[in-house]
Amino acid sequence: MANPYLCPNCKTNRSRFNLIQQVATPVKIDARSGDLIEQYENNDAGPLHMTYRGPELRVQCATCGLIEEERMFVKRAQQQQ
Repeated sequence: MANPYLCPNCKTNRSRFNLIQQVATPVKIDARSGDLIEQYENNDAGPLHMTYRGPELRVQCATCGLIEEERMFVKRAQQQQ
């Protein structure tokens, strides 16, 4: 996080944000009851289980509440310089 941020929604907040670390946990649940059947370790969920490919970090504006990928906040700040 070596780049300045600017909220793309409210366009005023440059200093107050919540950083959200996303940690995916691959699991298998029962289709009927919703109970947890298995939790996979080391991304070894098998060939039918796609691994998470989303962003590791999301940012929430602490002024308006917008949650987006970090790049959206960085790009908005770069456009306003």
